[in-house]
Amino acid sequence: MEESAYFDKYSPIDNVWDEMYGLDANVREHYRKVIDYISKESADDLNKKEELAKRLFMSQGITFTVYNSGEGIEKIFPFDIIPRIITADEWAFVERGIKQRLNALNLFLKDIYHNQFIVKDGIVPIDIIYSCPHFLREMYQLQVPYDIYVHISGIDLIRDEDGTFYVLEDNLRTPSGVSYMLENREITKRLFPDLLPQCSVRSVTEYPSILYKNLLALSPRQIHNPTIVLLTPGIYNSAYFEHTTLARLMGVELVEGRDLVVNNHKVYMKTTTGLQQVDVIYRRVDDEFLDPLVFNPASMLGVAGLMGAYRKGNVAIVNATGTGVADDKAVYAYVPDMIRYYLNEEPILKNVPTHQLGNPDEREMVFKNLNKMVVKKTNGSGGYGMLMGHAASEQEIDEYKKEILKDPRNFIAQPTISLSAAPCYMQGELKPRRVDLRPYALYGPDGIEIVPGGLTRVALKEGSLVVNSSQGGGSKDTWVLSPPTP
Repeated sequence: MEESAYFDKYSPIDNVWDEMYGLDANVREHYRKVIDYISKESADDLNKKEELAKRLFMSQGITFTVYNSGEGIEKIFPFDIIPRIITADEWAFVERGIKQRLNALNLFLKDIYHNQFIVKDGIVPIDIIYSCPHFLREMYQLQVPYDIYVHISGIDLIRDEDGTFYVLEDNLRTPSGVSYMLENREITKRLFPDLLPQCSVRSVTEYPSILYKNLLALSPRQIHNPTIVLLTPGIYNSAYFEHTTLARLMGVELVEGRDLVVNNHKVYMKTTTGLQQVDVIYRRVDDEFLDPLVFNPASMLGVAGLMGAYRKGNVAIVNATGTGVADDKAVYAYVPDMIRYYLNEEPILKNVPTHQLGNPDEREMVFKNLNKMVVKKTNGSGGYGMLMGHAASEQEIDEYKKEILKDPRNFIAQPTISLSAAPCYMQGELKPRRVDLRPYALYGPDGIEIVPGGLTRVALKEGSLVVNSSQGGGSKDTWVLSPPTP
């Protein structure tokens, strides 16, 4: 391989797994073709590609919303042009681990909304379940089609300093980001059209068709052409771009709560030719806003009577309501035990060690070591409300302790995992930045399918471990390589 000026200046972070740079101070084999290609490109050429990517994101309206920013609401999602590459063997391991995990989580949801064997057998404490705001008593004994609760999930993975994959969290309610995975690939095709086939990169573009096939299969009416809608909270939602993209790619109607009405326990969509019965709702509205007659009475986002229609089996809802109890960060700590309990298997993917701050002994230990911990709210998201102990001042730590003591069950603590680094193109140079990975799994009547890839999020700020877009993160295309031909 001819050495590259970009690579010569690349300086891996100490004690951090580098996705490109091996322990022997050489480029890993699966990155060689990309580095060879980049080596032949001038900084001017790569700058032009970077500028083209920004223009494409802008023209396509690929944005997200930051609610706490004084700079205006809409922001372009930062994109790094150097792909993150995963070998066929690594992917096969990740895929097996995610399928195992989702099988167990789905069995857990069925169990706690029916017989609660896992509670009776002392594996998961009852107070952890009942104190979770996402445990919905309205779902008790409700039969869901094919016993599938989590049809769509995004499982966040990170790698420790020795390259071991860990599950950071399970996103099971209304997981977002898949549109960025799809758009990142489309833009990479424009930037590096020859490189994808040369590297035998597997496709991610089947995601909308697999999702659509699964939604069709859930229709309670056995008819040729069931009506499927995507229910969005509307244009002010942070993921509205994604809602419009998925509805367009699947060829289904994008609706808001005001476009639907319930009559005689059936859901109908208002159309110019009258009411049309709806069979399947892919909802991107949170549980508490879905039905003002059952949950938040002030909600303007949902549909009055929807839960009644759901309970009668006249409409399928994706994901099922009440799934949030399985991605509560206090419940996360018990997922390895769920895998052993329901599947009689050892977990393939490891959990990050997690301390429940509702437990006085664990809380005392964590308080003594907060400068080495990451503390999160059990039902927080988007990177908000976290304490990164290694970067916090003594005053910030003291104030956070007071917050924890107000409601300890609402917090967990984890040791600071270093997150692997991948090369990013920044101001004409390759620089390491921390990354995670969110593969997307689709669970239908025929089983679990995971498109080979996912959303690689990048902490673009030097030294940062926070990859969330709302906290200054960006993303890059994720390449899963095909297995070598024999």
